[in-house]
Amino acid sequence: MLKNMKYYIIAGEASGDLHASNLIYSLRELDRNAEFRFFGGDLMEQAGGRLVRHYREMAYMGFMPVLLHAPDILRNLSFCKRDIASFHPDAVILVDYPGFNLKIAKYVKQQLQLPVFYYISPKVWAWKEYRIKSFKKYVDEMLSILPFEVDFFRRHQYEVHYVGNPTVDAIAQRSHQEETFRQFTDANGLEERPVIALLAGSRRQEIRNNLPSMLEAVKGFADGYQFIVAGAPGIDPACYKPYEKSFPQVKVLFGQTYRILAQSEVALVTSGTATLETALLNVPQVVCYRTSLPRLTYWGFKHLLHTPFISLVNLICDREVVKELFAKQFTVENIRKELQQLLHVQHYRNNMLESYRELREKLGEPGASGRAAAVIHRRLLS
Repeated sequence: MLKNMKYYIIAGEASGDLHASNLIYSLRELDRNAEFRFFGGDLMEQAGGRLVRHYREMAYMGFMPVLLHAPDILRNLSFCKRDIASFHPDAVILVDYPGFNLKIAKYVKQQLQLPVFYYISPKVWAWKEYRIKSFKKYVDEMLSILPFEVDFFRRHQYEVHYVGNPTVDAIAQRSHQEETFRQFTDANGLEERPVIALLAGSRRQEIRNNLPSMLEAVKGFADGYQFIVAGAPGIDPACYKPYEKSFPQVKVLFGQTYRILAQSEVALVTSGTATLETALLNVPQVVCYRTSLPRLTYWGFKHLLHTPFISLVNLICDREVVKELFAKQFTVENIRKELQQLLHVQHYRNNMLESYRELREKLGEPGASGRAAAVIHRRLLS
């Protein structure tokens, strides 16, 4: 049996840091002497190993930021290649972050001939399908967290492993699972009225784009409900102050997203993992996402992307379970109308909750990082 296995892991974003940290814990359960070196974040460092570059130095989103920081990106790539070569790992594990990681995969396979594992597939089913050719050439095992990706990749003659979804694990392991509504309101100085949750995004620009219209949409429900904004991690609380000042009925809570959702009657949610978290906590939701140039964006979505939906809930169920109000469909009137349906039309609400049950069945049981670690370890021992 191999001892003291050495792993080099690359995660370029906060979500990747979380999922990679759980993978490190799971790999340690299989090999207590495992050694880790990585590009990542604080959570990976807490899990154990040597952090050589923080994702904050790498997280450039959008065309212009990437263009402006091209020299930094190239320096990070060059350093990463040299660092992998000097570390001599038994395997390289890539976590999402495709623009950077696929270049590393090519180098590792062509120059170092090392096993390459990809945990959390890039969303090539939505755009850039051509990247599948790179997966086939440079990735030994793809570990997927979305069940529909298995059939997608199979159509391209590429076999992948569905290992489960880390969000299922996060929900199963969350704190305050037995908390009552009264305990939640008392702990946060809230009223006894039912809650409408607002999850306006994880970035400043998303919050600026989405939150004002969300607040305008819920104003008509102020007599019967209270409104809680789930403050995004890493966002300065001052970012929310103007909204609290202009709309005193709203309260912003940080570090309590799951607790807020678990006690909510309904939620307004921007697209992303938050839609999946909301569904797994069995909360009816409206997906809201404002874009610039809404008509052009909507045209591009319909004609250029290869996916019929933007929310993970609908993508996994392969039909419209939750209403998606984005681009030209994102209006205060449309949000308010959908809220009315979910709050006051019982069969409409029940249909969504019944579909959530199907979603949970498709995602499967907790244990994604454990199953991913088992695939990696088994391959290295074979």
